Amino acid sequence: MSTEITTTFQNKYNANLQFLSQQMESRFRGSVDVEDCRGSEGARVVNQLGTVNPVKRTTRHADTPLVETPHDARWVYPEDYEIADLIDKQDVLRTIIEPSSKYARNQAMAMNRAIDDEIIQAFFSETTKTGKTGATTTDWTTYGSSVDATSGLTVEALRQTREKLRAAEVDMENDPMFIALTAKQETDLLTETQIVSLDYNEKPVLVDGRITSFMGFNFIHSERLPVDGSSKRRCPAWVKSGMCLGIWQDIAGQISQRDDKSYATQVYASTTIGATRVEEAKIVEIKVTE
Repeated sequence: MSTEITTTFQNKYNANLQFLSQQMESRFRGSVDVEDCRGSEGARVVNQLGTVNPVKRTTRHADTPLVETPHDARWVYPEDYEIADLIDKQDVLRTIIEPSSKYARNQAMAMNRAIDDEIIQAFFSETTKTGKTGATTTDWTTYGSSVDATSGLTVEALRQTREKLRAAEVDMENDPMFIALTAKQETDLLTETQIVSLDYNEKPVLVDGRITSFMGFNFIHSERLPVDGSSKRRCPAWVKSGMCLGIWQDIAGQISQRDDKSYATQVYASTTIGATRVEEAKIVEIKVTE
């Protein structure tokens, strides 16, 4: 047999590009209010009215009491994200796959994670813009409330979190409630009898081994949550109206040829978004010791 036959062998490639393990969809977008902010450099996403108190009438024919209604507003400003990659014609000729669609999907996943990062940083932002023109800064440290979970995330920490929201007169019955947690905090809760036992719940808390909801909270898993200066995980608990995502341009992609790059195929994606905390009372920070 001729040894030259080996020259006819062809390199074989996997016909499917496989994505490495990664977060694919935005996990926070559905848990916050969303506003269309096109056509503005900065958007006032909510106008707020403060509380007023009535004046007790003590005499007949008294002057009409005038009580000024406090006004405030929350602003969001855009951040631009973009990503691109090139595929040379020669790269395609050497494979049996056409990778551009998979590149586009991979970039869309990256944009979804960017949306989550914008929302996550807004939970405890020290530079939330407020006031008539957005010139006032409202920081989390001064106005926010927190629960210190020194033994990991427990049912007791959830009780304290719910208590803070209730004490702030948050509409917990009509405003969906959420808690974001990492896999470590989920494991903490799985050791709690009140979570895993049907003796404490009218319906199962676990779905395929995952905690979906408990005590009125819907749980969102994310490995992108920050830690504070003491290495405590900052897990936000909030109601939907407490956060806002502003969208100037939703995720958009384009596949085109670049004549300046020897007619390589360029896969491009972009988005312009911003997020803000709407009201401190509607958010509780759970500081979890891991």
